[in-house]
Amino acid sequence: MMTRKLATVFGGAGFIGRQVVQRLARLDYVVRVVGRNPEAIRSLMTVGKVGQMVPLSVDLREDAGIARAVDGAQVVVNLVGILAEKHKGDFRRLQGEVPGRIGAAAAAAGVQRLVQVSAIGADPQGPSEYARSKAAGEAALRAAFPDAVVLRPSIVFGPDDDFFNRFAGLARMLPFMPVVKGDTRFQPVYVGDVADAVLAALQQDDVAGRTFELGGPRVASFRELMALVLDATGRHHRLVSMPDGLVRLMSRLPGGPLTPDQLAQLSRDNVVGAGMPGLADLGIEPTSMEVVVPSYLSRFRVGGQHRSLIPQ
Repeated sequence: MMTRKLATVFGGAGFIGRQVVQRLARLDYVVRVVGRNPEAIRSLMTVGKVGQMVPLSVDLREDAGIARAVDGAQVVVNLVGILAEKHKGDFRRLQGEVPGRIGAAAAAAGVQRLVQVSAIGADPQGPSEYARSKAAGEAALRAAFPDAVVLRPSIVFGPDDDFFNRFAGLARMLPFMPVVKGDTRFQPVYVGDVADAVLAALQQDDVAGRTFELGGPRVASFRELMALVLDATGRHHRLVSMPDGLVRLMSRLPGGPLTPDQLAQLSRDNVVGAGMPGLADLGIEPTSMEVVVPSYLSRFRVGGQHRSLIPQ
């Protein structure tokens, strides 16, 4: 009797996770979708065939729950990550410790392939707790599951992203576009390309134990990315460089646009490192942000998303 392929995706209901889950479904995997938001997980139940999506709520602080999640799986993907802490120590707990515990459980369960999505800038000596926790998670994972593949994307863009949408919303509210650390460089990568990279890492034979850095075809400064947002939304705001002191003060205010940790992260470029393998090594041609970003920022356009279709 043929046994169906089983995949476990931690963080499967998130921005990148939804794309990964859809691709696994198309490959006829039964997918355990592990997440914290039951509503978000339920929204995936219509992906694939009846019974193909298996929602699973797991307390990531408990090894027993992680072990149940990976039991019987051939492949495991870890997409658990946060951009800001809700509680002190969240970076350490979720990004520094969980990857190692997933790796240990996967090794004990005889999992064949394990992919961890980390981030460009992961560095034990990095300027932010985000970067240091990502590096700690990679190290813990490697110690527990040496053949795991680590993918480090730059800023990930797509219809539900937290970057271009956030600043497009800000441009709608303000008469100018604030620019923070305008010379810092990024290499935005399309969410579909990241998901394709995950699937390639699960399928290719020459990737075990390797780290790939994922970036799009263009490197752009923060100022250039803000100009792209303005162009895509049909706004003619002035780009205003924010003084470091003012930005530091604003980052300490509740609900500010950036946290102090995110501000520290902006002190370093976020681009694919020289000589690092990337999308091309996984057989993927990167998608341009200029092709995709305007399509989903159209809802922020002056006069509504169909404004550009109205004769002038």
